[in-house]
Amino acid sequence: DCDAEVILTYLAKELSETQELEEAISRCMTAIEGAFSAVAITGDKELVAFRDPQGFRPLCYGRTVDAALFASESVGLDTVGAELISNVKPGEMIALNSQGETVRKSLAPPKRVAHCMFEYVYFSRPDSVLDGGEVYPIRINLGQELARTYETHADVIVPVPDTARPAAEGIARMTGVEVSEGLIKNRYVGRTFIMPGQSRREDSVALKLNPVKSILKDRRVILVDDSIVRGTTSRKIVNLVRTAAPRSVEFWVTCPPIISPCFYGIDISTHRELIAATKTVPEIERTLNADHVCYQTIEGLVNALGLDRNQLCMACLTGEYPTPLAQKIADDMSNRLGERDSRRYWERELPS
Repeated sequence: DCDAEVILTYLAKELSETQELEEAISRCMTAIEGAFSAVAITGDKELVAFRDPQGFRPLCYGRTVDAALFASESVGLDTVGAELISNVKPGEMIALNSQGETVRKSLAPPKRVAHCMFEYVYFSRPDSVLDGGEVYPIRINLGQELARTYETHADVIVPVPDTARPAAEGIARMTGVEVSEGLIKNRYVGRTFIMPGQSRREDSVALKLNPVKSILKDRRVILVDDSIVRGTTSRKIVNLVRTAAPRSVEFWVTCPPIISPCFYGIDISTHRELIAATKTVPEIERTLNADHVCYQTIEGLVNALGLDRNQLCMACLTGEYPTPLAQKIADDMSNRLGERDSRRYWERELPS
């Protein structure tokens, strides 16, 4: 019922044939296309971690005095007082036996790494350290890139909590406009983007956020968020801000328009659900009830991340995928965009 079960089944099959853990993991890396950062315990009491050859998702390695640890983000190590040693590199395996001896081997040297840009924009905690560096200053950079791209005459900058806060700070540094907490977050509601079902995502917005009318009333507001995916949650947030009677609402987005689905671990499964895949920016402004929508540019994103463009997966922004099967699925299904089929692309049978 999940990716880990598929990987485990394949790994067990290869291990039974080869009797060699390294060879079995190497075969997995060759056979399985997509994003995986896996940790396993063997029957010989080895702790093993391995990462897909593109390095889509982060995986880091740390130690305490008497333990070795793996985590998807460095903050997982920080919370238990472990020292960050390194990242598990794309296509690499790290194995530790019961005596604490470490083996590191590159089993599938990557032809091209493809770190997910969305990890930096949204998923990772701002105090994490990923392959490209610290997340917090990168998100400040994202805001500064927006401020370099667009002019504004706003009175106040309001981040949508919590991921947009550093970007709002970056915009403020460049423009001199103050940042205020114009939206207060209910700490008992989780991330709406990853909630299953559109109605649950929309209903949770009213529970999650409440506007501060004294900050918003009669003011020109820049509302800052990390991304617009389907647009329905963003519309709810803009309309929520409008209940406080601002003079205007500009919606600034640290991520460029998302126009294509993701096959690497994010639940963006069809073109039809993506607002930027089917609407122009003026149409999106009307849909969101915003005076202006200001998207990050691809160039601004790359500059903010500080990584070479060829080291990033930006398939959801460009429609250009770093692996062949994902490209085939996206191309085949985009040609059938008008079909009223709500299933995820990978749940359908590919045309022959």
